Amino acid sequence: MNRMLALASFMLAAASMTLEQQSKSDWLTPAEKSNYQTTPDYADTMAYLRRVAAAAPSEVKIQSFGESGEGRELDIVIASKDGVFDPAAIHAAHRPIVLVQNSIHAGEMDGKDSCLALLRDMVITKTQEHLLDKAAFVFIPMYNADGHEDRSKYNRINQNGPEEMGWRGNGTNLNLNRDYLKADAPETRAFLKMFHEWLPDFFVDDHVTDGADYQYDVTFTLDDGPNVYGPTARWIDDTVTPFLTKSVDDSGHLASPTYITLNDDTDPAKGLAFNDNPPRFSTGYMILENRPGMLVELHMLKDYKTRVTGNYELLRALMEVVNRDAAKLVQLNTDADADASRLGAHPLSNVQFPLSVAWNGQTTPFLFRGYKYTRQLSEVSGAMWIQYSHEPWNISLPLSSGFKVAASTVPPAAYIIPRQWTHVIDVLATHQVQMQHTTAAWTGPVESYRCSGMQWQGPPFEGRHPVFAGEGGGDQPGKFGTCEFVTETVTYPAGSVVVPLNQRLSKVAIEWLEPQGSDSALAWGFFDPIFEQKEYGEPYVLEKLAREMMEKDPKLKAEFERKVENDPKFAADPYARLTFFYDHSPWYAANHVGEYPVGRLTKLDGVPLEK
Repeated sequence: MNRMLALASFMLAAASMTLEQQSKSDWLTPAEKSNYQTTPDYADTMAYLRRVAAAAPSEVKIQSFGESGEGRELDIVIASKDGVFDPAAIHAAHRPIVLVQNSIHAGEMDGKDSCLALLRDMVITKTQEHLLDKAAFVFIPMYNADGHEDRSKYNRINQNGPEEMGWRGNGTNLNLNRDYLKADAPETRAFLKMFHEWLPDFFVDDHVTDGADYQYDVTFTLDDGPNVYGPTARWIDDTVTPFLTKSVDDSGHLASPTYITLNDDTDPAKGLAFNDNPPRFSTGYMILENRPGMLVELHMLKDYKTRVTGNYELLRALMEVVNRDAAKLVQLNTDADADASRLGAHPLSNVQFPLSVAWNGQTTPFLFRGYKYTRQLSEVSGAMWIQYSHEPWNISLPLSSGFKVAASTVPPAAYIIPRQWTHVIDVLATHQVQMQHTTAAWTGPVESYRCSGMQWQGPPFEGRHPVFAGEGGGDQPGKFGTCEFVTETVTYPAGSVVVPLNQRLSKVAIEWLEPQGSDSALAWGFFDPIFEQKEYGEPYVLEKLAREMMEKDPKLKAEFERKVENDPKFAADPYARLTFFYDHSPWYAANHVGEYPVGRLTKLDGVPLEK
């Protein structure tokens, strides 16, 4: 009898295994079917996802969130148990939502194919169905849909497969991963609307790196600097990062919890560089949204199968830790939102808000798993040429790890923006920052800035000429000048916009409206007209003015004479010499050059606001 039961049990198990194998065979993803030689195009990707959704309608839903510039539908795929696909209902149940973004750089589509496989294993083969026990899994298969369809085998010289891949820029060649705060692209604006509807608890942005050669096939980083809510940063450092690293390593891949950037691209022995994510980047923007964000960078020289399966294991591990710490993560985000809403407690608060962070000079020993290499002077480039072997080189290197606050501000109670700066206000509205309008003209004291010394980048960067040096900015990088703090009485017209900081999105407003912000409206050129002089003086008028001014002001005369003596270029320029006096006159002041139009309000008392 026992033998009969054992035989029956064995046959049942074998049949079950056969069904599972058959099921997986029937549900191979397009990349798996090609043995990872290819990645599906837009149509085939969506066809596979619609097939999964049709087979598991109580667990999967595909939802449009907008259109690309060329008119392609942008979609999210929602995996949630019990047919609950409404974000409000999921939040009400205290179930964390994980949002994974794929193909923002559409030549780096590995995350798309890993998400297809993970979704299948959650709802079809059921080998990963436990990942939906407490959490909802939401992913964007092809965020840069237009770039995804601009396919070529020559799009990424640094990447080992698949045979064809998409393009980095969108339909207007903008890099969407530089657009999160300024929100120029239609895709960005659609993303922000969807993001605030879902307000995920954890965000992931999947990429494939460029750079050095090394053993790791999976690298990732989670922001944990002084601009991240403290308890969230500690959870990331103490729990999430070590769990992900060990789990991915245990799966047979090799993970680095640090995004590998060398101090010297030709000499790895000089150590690893400091990485920062200002809010133009997806994960930098997540800091302003008070949410943990993970940047995934798979290693470009590993084969496509290794990269896709490595991404799969990282996302699988993340879903495990999010399910395990579901209640903690939800509470951390609630607390971080509350903390952000207290930034406008001026003047009770004297908290310095970090506008940008930088390396403080500290290093941490990091066990780097690289490859041995040789260096030699190249007769082609005239520079050092590094050549990597595939012989392991495991060595402790200094990692530039310490943070310092490079620029900061004490937040006001609110900002006031003159109504005519519509394109600046429109960006805040796109981010769903709460705003009010004045019902009448208002005159009152405000804090503000007078800015000077700006130099605009010569070559375009993301369709603009910013006053900071963009990546690959050529020989004419932008340079941010100085903005001096002033307090003055200003009149604002009726309909001006007031942005109170007692709100969840206070950090978005501060980064956008404080001139020194890494990706502020001023830095991106939204306030360029304030630096334009509109009125001038003719030389024959200035000749008379100069004499009158020197006669009345001996100190000004002495200053002029010193400049003529010490500045040969100035001395040789007749109009510059005359303009010196115009620039010191009330007529120049009337141009308001460099006067920042946004005011900082220390209180809202007396400001006529709509009810």
